[in-house]
Amino acid sequence: MTLGIGTPIATIEAMWAKHTIHLSEAPGGDPFGVRKFDQSTPSNAEPLTLCAIGDSMVAACGTQNQQEGLIPDLAQGFADKFKRDVSWEAHGKLGATMRRVRYRLLPEVLKSGKKFDILAFCAGSNDIMANRTLDEWRADLSAVLDEAKPLSGHVIVLSPGQMQHEPSLGKALRRALEHEMDEQAAVSKEVCAERHATYVDMIHENVHADAPDFFSPDHFHPSAKGYSYMVEGVVAKLGSSFVQDFVAE
Repeated sequence: MTLGIGTPIATIEAMWAKHTIHLSEAPGGDPFGVRKFDQSTPSNAEPLTLCAIGDSMVAACGTQNQQEGLIPDLAQGFADKFKRDVSWEAHGKLGATMRRVRYRLLPEVLKSGKKFDILAFCAGSNDIMANRTLDEWRADLSAVLDEAKPLSGHVIVLSPGQMQHEPSLGKALRRALEHEMDEQAAVSKEVCAERHATYVDMIHENVHADAPDFFSPDHFHPSAKGYSYMVEGVVAKLGSSFVQDFVAE
């Protein structure tokens, strides 16, 4: 947790949070699977392939099983929208920054030699909490998107989760974090536009973060239900041209 963000009150709240919040570890279960469009009718078509790389949200922290996390829910959302089965895999790490994605997680996926229909990156909140600069963020995200080109022709970058609503954080800190997320999002949009990636900004979307079942018991990560709320928003924000590439004939 950052110790020097925003106002003095926000800094004090950050110090308190660092010593009092106990984050959920990544749950057990397989970080891969297949989500079906139609459970009742076997499909002869090959499933679309989805790979996600990133932080604790990719690792399904806050749930009881990897199968309840953001990425399998995203695969189901894609299956329903594209009317095709989706095979998914998640490469997530609690606390991962975009720099860790760049130097540790992405190279592991590149070594596999696989290609995917859709590649998703989800990181950013840990970069903010670690006081990484916007220039550092730009450099790391740019490098990640450049180096990921062999993996997929359709790349999605997801914004951080809505830290401004996290009940474990103080009000001043939440306001400061929201400002930092907005600045990071502006850079992300520029980098993604330059590299023809799709940026999905969920920072201010209504994902029902005020619902009593949105957050997990650590009051920081989303619950299984919270992830499902988030996926509804992500799928809804994807442009028609992106969707058209994958809808079954």
